[in-house]
Amino acid sequence: MKDWSKAEWVDPKTEWKPLPVPELPPRVLIDFATKCNLRCPMCTVWGSGDDQAIDAVKGVMELDKARRLLDELAEAKPLVQPNMYGEPLLAPDLREHIADMKAKGMVVAMNTNGLSLTEDLARFFVAHKVDSVMFSVDAVTRETLKKIRGIKKLERIEQAVFLMLKVRGDAEFPRVGVSFTIQDANRHEADAFVARWVGVVDVVRMGLIFENGAFPDMVTPEMRLPCPALYNTLPVHNDGTATICCLDGFKTASVGNVFASSVRSVWQGEALAKVRYFHETGQWDKVPFCKGCNGWAQYSFEEEVRDGLLVRRSPQYTYYNKIARLANWQGQLLGGHPAPPKELLAAEV
Repeated sequence: MKDWSKAEWVDPKTEWKPLPVPELPPRVLIDFATKCNLRCPMCTVWGSGDDQAIDAVKGVMELDKARRLLDELAEAKPLVQPNMYGEPLLAPDLREHIADMKAKGMVVAMNTNGLSLTEDLARFFVAHKVDSVMFSVDAVTRETLKKIRGIKKLERIEQAVFLMLKVRGDAEFPRVGVSFTIQDANRHEADAFVARWVGVVDVVRMGLIFENGAFPDMVTPEMRLPCPALYNTLPVHNDGTATICCLDGFKTASVGNVFASSVRSVWQGEALAKVRYFHETGQWDKVPFCKGCNGWAQYSFEEEVRDGLLVRRSPQYTYYNKIARLANWQGQLLGGHPAPPKELLAAEV
């Protein structure tokens, strides 16, 4: 039997040689709790309308299993995003998870809707030096927020952003940002959103929506390449199921279970190695979830420095980074996203 996980293995017929894979994933997405207080229409899971499928993926990761998972990852000190399809502030053991991750020297970067943020929790994030807190806002008016996220509580979300900034003050961490997923219902507010938040928060992230297995608004390069996420990111769901992509909210493309085996055996295992092989040899149809996806193109960035900002653009994202706050950029863009120029990290703007 071929050992798909060995990078030195060469197919004598095709001269194919596997791309190198780190021993452990540099970036891990962990759904400590798949539960949410919103039903955003754009969400792959909660906006699907499939109650039976949603019930099948709901759940909370047991604390002892989470700690075992983090122990296995400790050697690599990865960037960990403590949520995928769950609102992280609703995770029952969130403080324990954060304390465990930071004690092991991991970078912690979360996305939140901010509705459950309290001053006490914000102070906890500052005290434990959580690296990044990104608030999903997606609108500048309540009417548009209702269309995008199903609620009109725009003031409550914005208050959470300002609360985090106030509690953080002049401290280095967390890095505080806001995000906007561009789609038909809010496209008309994109420019106003940038104007509203640039210079207020550390980073503004503008991204494209994922629909029907792809990013329809993305301008995709003609030459398709293997998806970088296969080499730097491992998504882990609340029951330990690992999938090839974080966009697979219903776990249709599982590559193993880290609790049934281990992180290393899944990351270096045959199932994921085969997916990488099909990508590297252009056999996209052999991986149904990836076949029509263009998300692989999101990792190529161009940079521009202007008006005290480092603006970074890829086919999927545009980031407006306040240069004066770049010192707290602790790998949030790890996983194919290059680090900012060293001279900017030391700049005083």
